[in-house]
Amino acid sequence: MQYLILSMVLFAIRVANKTRSRRLYACVSCAPVKGAATGIAVLIGVLSAAATEQPGKTFSVHPIGQIQKQDGRMVIVLDKKYQDGLLGLEQWSHVQVFWWFDKNDTPEHRAVLQVHPRGDKNKPLTGVFACRAPVRPNLIALSLCKIISVKDNVVEVDKIDAFESTPVLDLKPYAPGQDAASKVKVPKWAGPK
Repeated sequence: MQYLILSMVLFAIRVANKTRSRRLYACVSCAPVKGAATGIAVLIGVLSAAATEQPGKTFSVHPIGQIQKQDGRMVIVLDKKYQDGLLGLEQWSHVQVFWWFDKNDTPEHRAVLQVHPRGDKNKPLTGVFACRAPVRPNLIALSLCKIISVKDNVVEVDKIDAFESTPVLDLKPYAPGQDAASKVKVPKWAGPK
């Protein structure tokens, strides 16, 4: 009996066919899958071979829900069609929330490649890929949140550093054995105060 435990992870699978396309799938199985070599997956986009081999080609990623504030609580409300993907999430204490910096979605913000971290001019000019700036070519953000509850298509979290109505792209459970790093090195400006 094979068991494969899968988290909600984006991964690419090359499909051998005439168009040599790459299909992007989001895994929605968080439970063991008996006798399976892969998990249950939902197609979220298709990249042609040309898109992966030629710069400047694009593909689409669509929100699965949004951040909302309900009666003073912070919640992630998924579209009902993604509700089944939450099965088993209540067994985890924390979730990684991938969301879109939609308030910064302008050509000017996407063109910024260097910033002073945290907007502090006393910090050295740093590339956006070396910090967590809200301006960058692809406006994807990541927040680690404590799960309060999971009910139907709603995940209540203790807090999140995103505005209300912010589009949510994906959820992944925080797995300490997989998501923790050892011998971590950070620049002086990013260290503890």
